Amino acid sequence: MKLTNRVLNRTLLARQHLLERSTLTAPQLCDHLIGLQAQDMLPPFIALWSRTVDFDPAVVSAALDDRSLVRITLMRGTIHLVTPPDALRIAPHIQPELEKVPFRKGFNYGAMVGLDPDEVRAHGEKVLGDEPMSAADMRAQAAALYPDRDPGAVLQTWLYQLPVLQTPPRGRWKDSSRPVWSRVEPWLGAPLDPGYPVEELLLRYLRAFGPATTMDMQTWSRLTGLKTAVAKLGDRVRTYTDDRGRTLYDAADAELADPDLPAPVRLLGWYDNALLSHQDRTRIIPDGAAPPLRAFASQVSAILVDGHLSALYKTFPTGDTARLRISPTRTLTRPEHADIEAEAHALLSFVEPDRTPSVEILAPGADLKP
Repeated sequence: MKLTNRVLNRTLLARQHLLERSTLTAPQLCDHLIGLQAQDMLPPFIALWSRTVDFDPAVVSAALDDRSLVRITLMRGTIHLVTPPDALRIAPHIQPELEKVPFRKGFNYGAMVGLDPDEVRAHGEKVLGDEPMSAADMRAQAAALYPDRDPGAVLQTWLYQLPVLQTPPRGRWKDSSRPVWSRVEPWLGAPLDPGYPVEELLLRYLRAFGPATTMDMQTWSRLTGLKTAVAKLGDRVRTYTDDRGRTLYDAADAELADPDLPAPVRLLGWYDNALLSHQDRTRIIPDGAAPPLRAFASQVSAILVDGHLSALYKTFPTGDTARLRISPTRTLTRPEHADIEAEAHALLSFVEPDRTPSVEILAPGADLKP
């Protein structure tokens, strides 16, 4: 059966809970989506606000404090907000690839080349120990142990080599404190689970992002050898083809969405996984190319109109005012303009409730900077 991009779009949005806000709790949604991008404080909160009914950000802050949610380096070497079981069972799949990164010539201009990885790891385990430690303190220890190396590069190497997570207060609502790191096992009081089958992880990916090709799965996870893992799923998956004749895999019991379903305007946070978790992004981005990561790094985020990336926005809180500026990627209709403005005001009332809101929709392609 051949699937059109329209079917793939509506199915992705449905599985991402972007067609209709869900009543799932924050941990339940994190489990379903296999984590939320959380390099910075705000994006996972926007992700939850855009996907759930009456979202209260205090529940995430409380969950970070009681350790029922954690912020950990996982897929693509980026920080994700996940439940403890996922932290313990996904990390063993991701770690082997992460550990290779620091000793390649391209890492920090070869800053770690020539050092023994096992020795570096042993020093890192001793430095970090069983108690949380700030990045600044770890960097100071790195400088003492490796006086002829860049201490920042040594610190980064430890953060790749050791399964680590970021502890509160960083990540709480409205708290962008500098990172404090802990090894995963002492923080959660449980060992890593290396026995979790990668095929189970891929089946969950399909339930949240599918149907998808094996290259899509690889783009999302940065894991290799996925065709073998998918084959192990047997009749738990079914196959389709896309408009280009490529094989798409899906959970056998997962439903496809009606392509005629309406898709409301949604404002996403920067680095939202709905945009970044496929090699072929044409199901949600018209030209298939994600916005430059440099733009995301500047806290520029996507707006979905009729299910597709159709504008970029950024919020500028200054004094008593919060300005949300929007740069469309195409000409908007009058109803689209009104829907975007309404959703933008709703987001401002969530993220900046104490400031006077201001929404500005600019000409297509305009610079977001005021």
